[in-house]
Amino acid sequence: MSEIKIEIAKNKEKYNEEASNKYKVGMVSLGCDKNRVDSEIILGKMSDEYEITNNPKNADIIIVNTCGFIESAKQESIDTILEMANYKINYKCKLLIATGCLTQRHGEELRTLIPEIDIMLGVNDYNKINAIITEFIEGNKLATELLNYSDENINEGKRIITTQRESAYIRIAEGCNNFCTYCIIPKIRGKFRSRKMENIINEARDLSESGVKEIILIAQDTTLYGSDIYGKKNLHVLLKELSKIEGIKWIRVLYCYPEEIYDELINEIACNEKVVKYLDIPIQHISDKILKLMGRKTSKKDIINKIQILREKVPGIVIRTTFIVGFPNETEEDFNEIIDFLKEYKLDKVGAFTYSQEEDTPAAKMDGQIEEGVKEEREKALMLLQKNISEEINKLKIGKLYDILVEGYNGKCYYGRSYEMAPDIDANVLFESNAKIENGEFVKVKIIENMDYDLVGVVVDESCK
Repeated sequence: MSEIKIEIAKNKEKYNEEASNKYKVGMVSLGCDKNRVDSEIILGKMSDEYEITNNPKNADIIIVNTCGFIESAKQESIDTILEMANYKINYKCKLLIATGCLTQRHGEELRTLIPEIDIMLGVNDYNKINAIITEFIEGNKLATELLNYSDENINEGKRIITTQRESAYIRIAEGCNNFCTYCIIPKIRGKFRSRKMENIINEARDLSESGVKEIILIAQDTTLYGSDIYGKKNLHVLLKELSKIEGIKWIRVLYCYPEEIYDELINEIACNEKVVKYLDIPIQHISDKILKLMGRKTSKKDIINKIQILREKVPGIVIRTTFIVGFPNETEEDFNEIIDFLKEYKLDKVGAFTYSQEEDTPAAKMDGQIEEGVKEEREKALMLLQKNISEEINKLKIGKLYDILVEGYNGKCYYGRSYEMAPDIDANVLFESNAKIENGEFVKVKIIENMDYDLVGVVVDESCK
């Protein structure tokens, strides 16, 4: 019998009265920013009954919110669960909870392989977490029924923000209807379902009142927002309503599938001063043959056309994308289409990752799987090219003025982001200042030096609000 059960058996009434003050909860969140939002909701739901700690050594209950998207993410999740299991031996931890995409996908296997896990939850039942902890403590039960989630649910509610206080993510929809052949997300997260607009606006207003200056809208595909509950795509309407919140200065939109970007959305981005001129458009490939094998609903011609329209209609727009290299049947000619595309269109921000052969996906069963060494060589070549493109683009920024959202001080200089930079994935602007600047303030900075990705500047106006 575990230590926590012995305590309850000795004095159950005392436990009920003091648990909220005595027991501390620590969270390890892995994977994407959508997973981060889930983690913040979990902490929000637990905060009334438990004390939250960011030090796992002090935690009585540790939660690992896992990622199960690709093989490397699954391995990181497993390694983290095993690492946290050691805290049950060497530190205070009495209860280890695993949740998220990996448990949703491989819960039965994890229970066998890692018996140290006390409770497993899926991805859409976090509103039950407090009850399930009590149920486990009292009845020694694993929450297996929660793995069979309902894809009608959307996790919402109070959040404990884990990002820098000046910036926060808002998930505007859950799930995905695209069923790309390499992706398991629709099977894990369910069908696409939008949140009600009033709920999103209320959340944004609460974040603004807590000091957040930048909100970042996320979903598996943000451009589809509203199509399920309002009968048409409504992201442009949401942006207009969110921009009315006084304390919000920047509204950033991530993960816009190119085929779903529509005229009203482009016009709103162009005309709305609070919507930053930055779009993350997951292209994944540019070869028509590979796009078709991926199950993508677009073509090379359509992608190029959309980029040209965005650059024409939204001056100064920054476009970020990702590519998958080494997809089954990708030839050197297919890969070189990406290289030639980047050389010609010089996208501002580009990431790449090698194709991961994920079980239960159509692509995993395809003939023509590519050797790992070839995948890695192609990824390296692509990112080397993009490094040179980024340096070329950054040189053009020297002498320009930017409003910089200050995020911190590293002991030598301040750092922050311009509208061209999303948190966690893009670079920073580094600058010195004789005056003390608080995180979350905006200052105007002149760029004087470019690096591979970061920029260096000097403050020209410390009263930019």
